[in-house]
Amino acid sequence: MIPLNEIIQAKKNISNIVKKTVFVHAPLLNQKVGAKIYLKKENLQITGAFKIRGAYNKILSLTKEEKKRGVIAASAGNHAQGVAYSAKAFGVPAIIVMPKATPLLKVIGTKALGAKVVLKGNNYDEACEYALKYAKENKLVFIHPFEDDKVMAGQGTIALEMLEDVKDLDMILVPIGGGGLISGVGSAVKQINPHIKVIGVTAKGAPAMFESFKEKKALKTNNVRTIADGIAVRDANEKNLNIIMECVDDIVQVDDEEIATAVLFLLEKQKIVVEGAGAVGVAALMHQKIKVTPNQKIGVVISGGNIDVGMLSIIIEKGQIKAHRKMKLLITLIDRPGALRHLTDIFEQLNANIIQIDYDRTSTTLSYGDANVTIALETKGKEHQENIREELKKHKYRFHEEF
Repeated sequence: MIPLNEIIQAKKNISNIVKKTVFVHAPLLNQKVGAKIYLKKENLQITGAFKIRGAYNKILSLTKEEKKRGVIAASAGNHAQGVAYSAKAFGVPAIIVMPKATPLLKVIGTKALGAKVVLKGNNYDEACEYALKYAKENKLVFIHPFEDDKVMAGQGTIALEMLEDVKDLDMILVPIGGGGLISGVGSAVKQINPHIKVIGVTAKGAPAMFESFKEKKALKTNNVRTIADGIAVRDANEKNLNIIMECVDDIVQVDDEEIATAVLFLLEKQKIVVEGAGAVGVAALMHQKIKVTPNQKIGVVISGGNIDVGMLSIIIEKGQIKAHRKMKLLITLIDRPGALRHLTDIFEQLNANIIQIDYDRTSTTLSYGDANVTIALETKGKEHQENIREELKKHKYRFHEEF
């Protein structure tokens, strides 16, 4: 474990720059999962994620000569911004190596903080390999996002804040990518109150740490694919795994559909914007990955809010379709005057709002004299959508739904 005194010292080290984020009761989530849930909103941190805690604590510890040489880091985004912000605060030159598929929002945010960004590799691990090589060749200090005691101590300050606000927690849920956050949080929790359960949550598309925990040895995977880009780590590392084995009670997995549902729930019901990695703890609760009881007090670390707006748009769109609040139809009709008006009259009578429409008469799949209408509707639930289908069948329209 990371010694508690080092985590306490880290809290002092970062207090002048890192915000103490709110840790608040979430009654709507309580009702949904059947326990007392509290959210630690690190999405409201100054860089939009918890990573600045560890990055600042690490850069603070560097010698004057190391700071002069400069630092380099590899990151899918949040560690990048944490390192860039911290380096700028100390006047230290910083290079950040990011995977080529990193969301544009995170690339722009990192550059805006004064760091040089290099896009290399298809995932974090490939970016990390390049950064380590570059650091050695150019005598830069590599700031590891999770396999570093100073970084882990900084991340562990989250647990100190949570337990200051709610002393009698029964369980804490923590996202896991490389394991730096849960190593720090778990170390603090188990030294303060070993009876509190610490549960890690990984993305199913990035299973290295989940499988390593079960097998009790560090494993590598061939690739990662998940909307939770902040925890999309391909390989488990031995240092963090050893700490996790010591202070984590269990690890569970959630898939991308479950993560997307949690992101949408947090946006609609809790009024907070959360990235995929930040939503995995809530996803685990919503989809019964963890057994809970009504009197349990459960803290959930919402690790970040730096979600790409394009991804958020897709999650909202798919969520509306799955909730029967939106439907997309491809309807074939006879291409003659008044045909489209007749169709739209049906939707008007059924009180279905048309939000998008496209008319195609030239597709090679159409018979001559026919046209395809692609239409998106706002609807009022499953029954409303069934009424629309029945009315279209009644008027002999050929149609199918697009999902």
